[in-house]
Amino acid sequence: MKRVQFNSRYLPYLFLLPQFAIISIFFYWPSMQAITSSFYIEDPFGFGSTFVGASNYTDALTSPEYQKIARFTIGYSLIVTFLALSLGLLLALKADAVIRGKSAYKTLLIVVYAIAPPVAGLIGMMLFDQHIGPFVKFAALFGWEMKVGLNYFDTAFAMVMVAVWNQIPYNFIFFLSGLQGIPASIREAAAIDCKSGTRRFWTVILPLLTPTAFFLLVINMTYSLFDTFGVIDVIVKDKPANNPITLVYKVYLDGFRGNDLGSSSAQSVILMLVVLVLTMIQFRFIERRVHYG
Repeated sequence: MKRVQFNSRYLPYLFLLPQFAIISIFFYWPSMQAITSSFYIEDPFGFGSTFVGASNYTDALTSPEYQKIARFTIGYSLIVTFLALSLGLLLALKADAVIRGKSAYKTLLIVVYAIAPPVAGLIGMMLFDQHIGPFVKFAALFGWEMKVGLNYFDTAFAMVMVAVWNQIPYNFIFFLSGLQGIPASIREAAAIDCKSGTRRFWTVILPLLTPTAFFLLVINMTYSLFDTFGVIDVIVKDKPANNPITLVYKVYLDGFRGNDLGSSSAQSVILMLVVLVLTMIQFRFIERRVHYG
């Protein structure tokens, strides 16, 4: 194989410099600022700060409210990730089997991904509105009086449904690309050896999709923890305080509404460490089952 040759030993670093600058400015520097602020009680207007050590961390971790939100965040992330991945894979399998009209079918499934999370949250609020929401009227047929924004469970249900609906197209695109990358000869051989489509999926198709599935698992966990902020903000904004929220939304509430910058910074550092540990676990244990060959 040919190796790329540079006239100067410093030229590769020059090419990497813009990316390093972006990472340093928009990730490392804010992270260091958050870590520093987490050890202080700061005046929201910048008139002074008081060093309090690890008090912000202990106050957050021992708070019953924070623990309740953390439990909800874990359940919310697991449910959103599972539903978004499974439904995206199911739709990709069905789209891959479509012969006629498959372009229109795929376009209809992908177009949702163009909707920004705040817009998805607004659409979700319209669908779950107590007066005009079709989902509320449908639930009423079964005796379920849905009150999104007032009832804790109903609001959580709406948050999960809107978040999953907004993420399915992303998973659909990658799973469909993975399915189309499986050689036809392997599918034909599997069809000859096994008549059961379900068994072929579990023994042949899914193992070949594990690199794609692992990538999407990491992306979907990150999405459920951080990128659903817009959906949650639209659904719970200006609603009673007993609505469910996630840890990243609590960071926003404490920092930008409560002006408690020290506690907000400590919570952001805790969340960053949780995501780091979770990512390490995924790459350490789950990646063992991934077959890149």
